[in-house]
Amino acid sequence: MACTYSKKEDARRRAFEAIWANDINEVFADVADYYDRINLFASLGMLDIWRDNFISTIETRPKDRVLDVCAGTNVVGIDLLKRQPDLDVYAIDRSVAMQEVGRERAQRQGFNINGVIGDVHKLPFPDNYFDVVTLQYATRHLRVMDVFCEINRVLKPGGHFYHCDMLRPANKFVEQAYYLYLRSCLMFLSWAFRSGKAAVRCQGYFIDAIRMFYSTEELSRMMSELGYSNIVGKSVLGGAVAFHQACKG
Repeated sequence: MACTYSKKEDARRRAFEAIWANDINEVFADVADYYDRINLFASLGMLDIWRDNFISTIETRPKDRVLDVCAGTNVVGIDLLKRQPDLDVYAIDRSVAMQEVGRERAQRQGFNINGVIGDVHKLPFPDNYFDVVTLQYATRHLRVMDVFCEINRVLKPGGHFYHCDMLRPANKFVEQAYYLYLRSCLMFLSWAFRSGKAAVRCQGYFIDAIRMFYSTEELSRMMSELGYSNIVGKSVLGGAVAFHQACKG
């Protein structure tokens, strides 16, 4: 399945497997307390606008069961519950530190999110279990095909998958300008927020992860090859960020 992208996924795994296994969790444990603030600075204040746009694309019905994959600090789950409090929201992430921040944030606002610490490449949920699955700003750190297949498995027939991430711009000029900005931004923010050794060590990785990632169109084609339908991809900032939505089957 999705043989078009198998070689690229193998190349990504070989390049980043050690970082994914040994460093990423330490990075997110280090930045958990200020993760949302640092991302707001890095996006020049645009992050909240992009998140609002992403949330606005997510269609839910009363009492839908929703899974937020790589939920981090639960910003998506909380925003969905603010809009529709009767949702049954689950969150899964490998980072205990990020989910602890997210749990406390949800509780302060009077919301309950069913948090699970686990490997998103093997979701610990039955087939056809969720009406909606979301995933934002994490896919470039994952084995994409494996995770997208798992999401398809746990979605109910006709269920919807909503995705948002930083992607590789298709335009080469935009791509190079993007990397230049990210390199400068990461150096400044790691100094300003006094990031730990793991975060500093992974600065080059964060750029390489995008360099070896997918464009908006490539990710849409992968979803199609994995069995999703009604796929819509929307790019902003010249393809540096993109939203996707798709249906199971």
